[in-house]
Amino acid sequence: MDYKGFILHHSRCPSINGKGFDFWVGLNGSVYAAPLLTDPEHIHICLEGNYGEAEQLPQLPERQQQLFAAGKLILELSGRYEMSPLTVEPHSETCPGAFFPWNDLVIYASDGYH
Repeated sequence: MDYKGFILHHSRCPSINGKGFDFWVGLNGSVYAAPLLTDPEHIHICLEGNYGEAEQLPQLPERQQQLFAAGKLILELSGRYEMSPLTVEPHSETCPGAFFPWNDLVIYASDGYH
């Protein structure tokens, strides 16, 4: 399949409700895959937690583990499906949330960071 990029969700998004994503990234960095990729244009990644409210953000160590795992997943999938790892978009204006740390999601393969 020719995917256009990635869509990020957070688990408090009302449209998730146990479905609607292809990969789940837990706060401890664990990654779970759905049996099938369901969107013909994008790969959907759901991050555990609520990034929509400042007082409900995951704690920093958990958030760092989660974002590191998400970055590795994006790099791996972009290589597998031959697409740019830099095409990462939010699901909506409210998902993954106003407090999602976009600048902490490091996706840069050439320096070997991941």
